[in-house]
Amino acid sequence: MTIWGRKTSSNVQALMWCVGELGLAYERHDIGHKYGGNDTPEFLAMNPNGTVPVLRDGDDEPLWETGAILRYLAGRYADDRFWPQDPAARAQVDKWAEWSKINIALKFTAPVFWRVVRTAPRDRNSALIAEALAVLGKYLDIAENRLAVGRFLCGDDLTLADIQFGHCLYRYFDIAIERPDRPALRRYYDRLAARAAFREHVMVSYEDLRVL
Repeated sequence: MTIWGRKTSSNVQALMWCVGELGLAYERHDIGHKYGGNDTPEFLAMNPNGTVPVLRDGDDEPLWETGAILRYLAGRYADDRFWPQDPAARAQVDKWAEWSKINIALKFTAPVFWRVVRTAPRDRNSALIAEALAVLGKYLDIAENRLAVGRFLCGDDLTLADIQFGHCLYRYFDIAIERPDRPALRRYYDRLAARAAFREHVMVSYEDLRVL
């Protein structure tokens, strides 16, 4: 299994966390940001969007789009707890996975993380950051209520939904922002941070991305 994508990419981190949880052997190449390489003819032949991650499993056709890659790995390598075979049970996991991508990852990464870390201090707009945090907070409140009644988003076992949701939380809890008290979310994050694959692949320094 070959993976293209730098370890500081949040999407790559989601993929690598999944690979780690499933115990899969892989070879990863740093591509994108300071490493470049995502605009070469060879890379664009695999992914015409020029984005990471890209995964190729053996001689199969390369895969791009993180959600699709995660579902491929879950369908091929995971057990029924991680991504159920039963359509109704699987739909519950997919529901929270899609919710996480749309309402957490997309509302945190560019609106908050980029404005706090990938923007020079002199150029930061505190009002825009506060506004983005207020929007994000409404969805984190939904997660708080959900996690108050279960160890993970879909019950007592880690699932694909937690990969899509939880990979944002290291940066959320680490960057310099105001965070309202959400005890269930904090317990959930601490639970994730105790997992070896999360520590290795998600709790990665983002100093290379910081603009001074």
